[in-house]
Order: sequence, then C-alpha cells, then structure tokens
Amino acid sequence: MMTFALKAAKKSERDIAIGAIIVKNGEIISSACNRKELNNDVTEHAEIIVIKEASKKLNRWRLDDCDLYVTLEPCPMCAWAILQARIKNVYFGSYDTNYGALGSKLDLRKILNSNTKVYGGIMEDECNNLLKTYFQNIRK
Repeated sequence: MMTFALKAAKKSERDIAIGAIIVKNGEIISSACNRKELNNDVTEHAEIIVIKEASKKLNRWRLDDCDLYVTLEPCPMCAWAILQARIKNVYFGSYDTNYGALGSKLDLRKILNSNTKVYGGIMEDECNNLLKTYFQNIRK
C-alpha cells in the first residue's frame, strides 16, 4: 500500500513530496499529496486531506476501521487529527526526527492514551529518496 502513497506524493508540485492514503477493508478510499503551497493553506497536509475525504465518503468522523499510509511520519497537527479520527493503524515511510509526532520527536499517543498502532520505516529508502530529490530540486 505504501507504493500508492508514494505515487500520491509524486503528484506534489511545489509542495514537499508527501503522499497519504486511507484504506478500509483493503480498498483505498482516499488519496492525497501535500497542497499547502498550492492552496496557500497551512492545513493542506496530505494526512489532513485524506482524513477529510475519507470522513466525507464514509459520512462519519470516526475512522477506527481504517488504516493510514503516509510517506513521512506525521507532524503534531496531523498526528493529532489522526488520533482524533481514531485511525486504527498508521504506516509511515521516513522518520521525521525534527517534527515527527508518532514516536521520533514526541509521541502524542501518550497524551491521548490512544489505541492507534504505528509502524515506521515502511519502504523507508524509497520515501527518503523522494524527499531528498524534492529538496535537491528546490535548491537549484
């Protein structure tokens, strides 16, 4: 499934190449990339967008029967939204030692006493390479 999150990340234009998908019963129900720069909206992170799309599609905010795949460990804003949505499992690729809020820098699950399971390092090399390429390109 991380392959699909990577494909979504590659659709980022001016934004940091991060992609996310939400899966329910083995089916992708939402997919997005970061759009913060594109839409001039600080909340347009891939994780927030897929949560909104999945909630709209399922007509509920509780996503406790869904899994999230994202190419970079979620930041505090996104991690809190994930925990509030009660997403069952989070799978991420790259660890974010600066802002990662599901274990690397801090773990917001401890504040909320969440049951969300987190698995990091999924296709980590591919996710790291995508971010590395993005930052090399914007520095040119």
